[in-house]
Amino acid sequence: MDLSPLDVKDSPAGASFRVRVQPRASRSALIGLAGNSLKLALTSPPAEGAANAACVEFFAALFGVAKSRVTVAAGLKSRDKTVRVAGLDRAAVLSLLASRAKFD
Repeated sequence: MDLSPLDVKDSPAGASFRVRVQPRASRSALIGLAGNSLKLALTSPPAEGAANAACVEFFAALFGVAKSRVTVAAGLKSRDKTVRVAGLDRAAVLSLLASRAKFD
């Protein structure tokens, strides 16, 4: 999949990118791009931060980093979120997405 539309930004706190979350899916998976955001299906409901926690767990596993290094930087109560991964830069995020992500 062509990831060039994906907007990944570098900052001193790490790389950040936008995610569009689809809660209550049959399984958790990246399902493509939605504009300049990754589209992520999650099995968890959008209640009481469950989808945010599942989002953090998903990207920690995908990038092979500790959950403490992945945060939802914006959009805690929205389907549109900004996810930040500490310790990775833009190039590393794009490389790992290209090599490890399986888009359904």
